Amino acid sequence: MSDVTSDLSAAAPSTVDELAREPLVAADTDELAREPLVAADTDELAREPVVAAEPDELARVRAVAAEVLDPELPVLTLADLGVLRDVGLDRGTVRVTITPTYSGCPAMAAMRADLTARLRAAGFGRVEIRTVLHPPWTTDWISEAGRRALAEHGIAPPGPARRRPAGPVPVTLTRPARTVRCPRCGSPDTVETSQFGPTACTALRRCRTCLEPFHQVKEI
Repeated sequence: MSDVTSDLSAAAPSTVDELAREPLVAADTDELAREPLVAADTDELAREPVVAAEPDELARVRAVAAEVLDPELPVLTLADLGVLRDVGLDRGTVRVTITPTYSGCPAMAAMRADLTARLRAAGFGRVEIRTVLHPPWTTDWISEAGRRALAEHGIAPPGPARRRPAGPVPVTLTRPARTVRCPRCGSPDTVETSQFGPTACTALRRCRTCLEPFHQVKEI
């Protein structure tokens, strides 16, 4: 028994010395220090011109979306009508935000389809169309270029939209009188013949001076 114990006691220091001679931690640390992982990843990202290319692509996306025509008033683009609220580009996906002229506008489906088709034809495969209702659209958002285009095509542009103060909504029994100039001869002597035209946003009027009928975009 004493011989076995003597043998184990003699072997133990040898084992400890053997482990001490193996610089495992030092070797691993040196190995990690020789691998410039972070530096390599940083250089790789720096070589990808993602941010530099995005402004030009975004400008092209916006230009394509801004040229899409309104399906109900094709003399106006969606941008001139004021329903094109935002255009963005995120990692190859085009996101377009539009607002209807009023809730339940039947032209919204056509607007979404036309925007998607034009953007995909321009080379943007992933397109998302979002609809927002607030703040609500108003005819005050129609651009000056859009108003000129309406008049040039025989459609009376809207005047300033009425603004109501916060609180109770006043109710009147008669409609307020409106002075709408004829887009053809400029006469203010016009009369409304129908409150609704081909679309819910328009009315039908007739000029008493040149006797020509015309459409008017109502103030909303």
